[in-house]
Amino acid sequence: MTVQRQESQEGAALDVLLDYLKRTRGFDFTGYKRSSLERRIEKRMQEVGIGSYQEYLDYLEVQSDEFAFLFNTILINVTGFFRDAAAWDYLATEVIPRLIETAGADRPLRFWCAGCSSGEETYTMAMVLAEALGEPQYLERVKIYATDVDEEALTEARHATYTAKAVEAVPPPLLERYFERVEQRYAFRNELRRSVIFGRNDLVQDAPISRIDLLTCRNTLMYFNAETQASILGRFHFSLNNGGYLYLGKSEMLITHSDLFKPVDLKRRVFAKVARPTLRDRLLFTAHPDHVAAFDGAGADVRESALDAAPVAQLAVDADGTVVIANQLARTTFGLSNADVGRPLKDLEVSYPPVDLRSNIESAHAERRSVVVTNVSMTVSSGEAREFEVQVTPLYAGDRMLGTTVAFTDVTVQHRVQTELEDSKRELESAYEELQSTVEELETTNEELQSINEELETTNEELQSTNEELETTNEELQSTNEELETINDELRQRTLELNEVNAFLETILTSMGVGVVVVDRSLAVQVWNAHSSELWGLRSDEAEGESLLGLDLGLPVEKLSGALRAVLNGESRVELRVDATNRRGRPIDCRIVALPLSIDGGDVSGTILLMEELGERTDGG
Repeated sequence: MTVQRQESQEGAALDVLLDYLKRTRGFDFTGYKRSSLERRIEKRMQEVGIGSYQEYLDYLEVQSDEFAFLFNTILINVTGFFRDAAAWDYLATEVIPRLIETAGADRPLRFWCAGCSSGEETYTMAMVLAEALGEPQYLERVKIYATDVDEEALTEARHATYTAKAVEAVPPPLLERYFERVEQRYAFRNELRRSVIFGRNDLVQDAPISRIDLLTCRNTLMYFNAETQASILGRFHFSLNNGGYLYLGKSEMLITHSDLFKPVDLKRRVFAKVARPTLRDRLLFTAHPDHVAAFDGAGADVRESALDAAPVAQLAVDADGTVVIANQLARTTFGLSNADVGRPLKDLEVSYPPVDLRSNIESAHAERRSVVVTNVSMTVSSGEAREFEVQVTPLYAGDRMLGTTVAFTDVTVQHRVQTELEDSKRELESAYEELQSTVEELETTNEELQSINEELETTNEELQSTNEELETTNEELQSTNEELETINDELRQRTLELNEVNAFLETILTSMGVGVVVVDRSLAVQVWNAHSSELWGLRSDEAEGESLLGLDLGLPVEKLSGALRAVLNGESRVELRVDATNRRGRPIDCRIVALPLSIDGGDVSGTILLMEELGERTDGG
C-alpha cells in the first residue's frame, strides 16, 4: 500500500513538472509514453544529482539553461543517411515513380519529413528525388518540408554539414555528386538545399502541412501513447493527397488504423492513404419493391402452401390493419393460432415493442417504400431470446393501397457470429496494440541505447584524441629531453675541457713565480693566482669579485690607481716599484708590471698585474 501511495505521489509530481514545461516553454510531453518519459527525465536528474521531480522543478526555475539539456535528453535524435537501405530502395524504385507518373509532367511534388532530427533522412529524400527526376526537374518541381520540435537539431540540419563518419552510408557516386568537401566535413550542395524548407512543428499541437504526396515519419510515433498516435495519424491522413504515401520506421505497423492507411509494403513500412468516401458516396438509396397484383383464387392453395414453407416468419395486414395471413413459421415463432388471423394487428402481442409494427407500417405507406428495422431482440413463444431483422413492405395495386407484409428474418446465428467476430477483432486489435506498444518500447530503448552508445563513442574518440595529443606531447618532451641530454653532455665535456684549460692556466700562472692578478675595467678582481695568495695572504675566493682598491693588503693599492688608469687608457705597459708588506708582516720591495687585457687586439677590457717580490726592504729603504 505504501509503494502504491509513493508511486501515485511520484506520478502527480511528474504531472506537475510536465505542466510546468508546457506553460513556460510550450512543450507538451503529456502525449509521450509515460515509461519512456520517466526514464529520460530520471536520466537527466541523475546527471545533475537530483533525486525527485519536485527538486528538479525547483532546479529548472533557477537554472534556465537546464531546459536545453533536458529537452536534448528527452528528444532522442537517432538518425542517419539511407537508414534501412532496403526500404529506401523500395521507395526509389516503386513509390517515387508512381508518384511522378500520377502527378504528370507539370504538377509540383510536395514531401514532408516529420521528425527530421538533424536532417540526414531529409537530404536522403532529396538525393532519391534528384536521381529520379534529374536535377533540373527536381529544382523546378520539388518542395521538401522538414519539421521537428528540437531547435538545436533543426539548426544542425540547416547547416547541412556532416562528418566523414556520418556520410559513410551514402553511396560513393551520390556522395561525390551531391556533397562538397569543406575541410574535414561534407556539405550538401547549396543549390539543391534551396528546395528543402526546415521549420519547427509539434505533431501533437501544430497544424499539419497539406497537399503532401509522400510523408516520412520514421521512428517518431513510437514515442507517443496510443491516443496521441491516433491523433497524429488523423493529421497525417488530412495532409496527404488521395493516392499519397506514408513511410514509417521499422517498429511502426498501423495495424489498428486500417480505416486511415492500408499497407503497400508492410515489411518496408510503406502505407497508402485510404480515401474517405464523399457525401454522395455515403448516401444510401433503396429501390421501391415491385408489387404484383393479387392472384386469382385458382392458385390460393399453392400460395398458402408456399407462404407456410417460406424460410422467414411473415404476416400480411390489409388496409384496415387486420391480419389476413400468418405463415406457419410466424405462428410457431410468435405463438399465433389460426384464430388470430382476422384479428386487428394492434390486438396481437407481436405488434408491440421491442419493435412497434404499427408506426413502421404507417412510415412505409407514407414514404411508399420498405422500412427495415435491424437488431430487434424478441422473446419467441419457446421463451428463447432471438435476434430479428424486420422488413415492412407496403402493397399497392396501382395507386390503391392493398395492405402490408411484415417479414421477420431470424438473424440470431449471424448476430452471434458477428458479435463473436467483433469481440475477436477487438481482442486481436488489443493484442496487436499491446504487441505494437511492446515493439515500440523495445525500439525506443534500442534508440536510447544507440544514443548512449554514440555519446560513449564520442567520449571515447575525445579520450583517444586526448591520448594521442598526450602521446605526441610525450614524444616531443622525450625528444626535447634527448636534446637537453645531448646539450648537457656537450656542456659537461666543455666544462671538463674548461677545467683542464683553467688548471693548465693555473699551472702556468703558478710556475711563473710571480703574483698574477687580473681586474676588469671597474677594477674588480677576476683572477687571483696562488702566488698572490702566498704573497699577500688572501685566498682566491676571498679576493675574486671584490674591488682591488678595497682589499686589505700589505700592498699600497692606492699607488696602483695611476698605473691602472694609464693601461686602461691605452698604455701598453706600465712598471713601478713600491714598498709593501707581505703576508708575514715583513717589509718588501715589490716590482709591479701593469699590462692591458684585450681579446684579439680589440678594446681593453681589463688589466693584468704582475707582482714580484725583489727582496726584503732595509730600514734605509
